[in-house]
Amino acid sequence: MKFGLTINSFTWPGGAAAIGPTLARVVRTADDAGFDSIWVMDHFFQIRGLGPPEAPMLEGQTALGFMAAHSERARLGLMVGGIPYRQPAVWIKAATTLDVLSGGRAWLGLGAAWNEEEARALGIPFPPLGERFDQLRDTLVMAQAMFEGGSGTGETFEGRTTTATRLLNSPQSISRPRVPIMVGGGGERRTLRLVARYADACNVFGDAETARHKFEVLAEHCREVGRPYDEIERSVLKSVDLERDDPARLVERWGDLAEAGVQHIIFSLRGVNEVGRLERMATEVFPQLR
Repeated sequence: MKFGLTINSFTWPGGAAAIGPTLARVVRTADDAGFDSIWVMDHFFQIRGLGPPEAPMLEGQTALGFMAAHSERARLGLMVGGIPYRQPAVWIKAATTLDVLSGGRAWLGLGAAWNEEEARALGIPFPPLGERFDQLRDTLVMAQAMFEGGSGTGETFEGRTTTATRLLNSPQSISRPRVPIMVGGGGERRTLRLVARYADACNVFGDAETARHKFEVLAEHCREVGRPYDEIERSVLKSVDLERDDPARLVERWGDLAEAGVQHIIFSLRGVNEVGRLERMATEVFPQLR
């Protein structure tokens, strides 16, 4: 079992001036404690359920570059990138840049996006869902080509939403054969089919039974496209509150997830700025499941 931390709130003591030092401390602690991955959301406003829109929210790609400078081991990525927020080549170049500057520790996390409110508020185009899936597919296909060889295929590309005349990627990623690609979401007809055809990992929501069902659907898509199911890393997104969640109970619940086929648990941790909570997870939960 792998373990990842997703940082989904920056409402910390000290205001804006303290966000940088606090984030650096959180990332260093998680890295030293043995987290396999560290993530931030790709949002511009705080999302419902976590705080008001006005709560502090960092732009994700910039935050990842900062996090790379304060870590040495964990892979870093967006949980997950909202596909209409950047052009396909920008997604791929940004992931490559992070990979090169972090010494080969990037994830390229992508999804069809959902938060129309923040996009409209900031003047970011937010096309209908079908077009966003077309954008996602084009980005995944282009990524295959741009991560190929020493500097991409150099070929032209004519996609459903994107036309490109030269798929060049230099410097090339350190991660080989490419920066690993995670597609987030559990949509059974489109999302998991894209995972089967193009991605290295999926991320779904839900309990053990829900995860087991989603993975069964994914396995069927893999059979249909001729892809070995075991090539795809299977992850879930969770939240933890150590004031409410007993570590022993977490081990039991997460053991059920492992039995359902989950290989990577990525979780937010309430009060993550109190870094002793990260150390508790690393000492009281991780050893029981690794």
